[in-house]
Amino acid sequence: MSQPIPSSSLKQRQLSHLNSQLAQLHANLSDFNELINTTCVQYKSIERLGVMHGSLFMASHTVFENDNFNKMGS
Repeated sequence: MSQPIPSSSLKQRQLSHLNSQLAQLHANLSDFNELINTTCVQYKSIERLGVMHGSLFMASHTVFENDNFNKMGS
């Protein structure tokens, strides 16, 4: 038969386990924070890329429109 564990020993084990869980939570939150920061940087880059893509599309449309207009006028 197993002997009963003293309550102070049990409480110490529980506190130790809680401490390790809190350390893991802190590590996970730190990793999550880094991922959020990376996502913010990527979002800004994607936003700039979208603006450049739209600008190129509008510029190419204008060039082709002018080219077609000049061909029709000739």
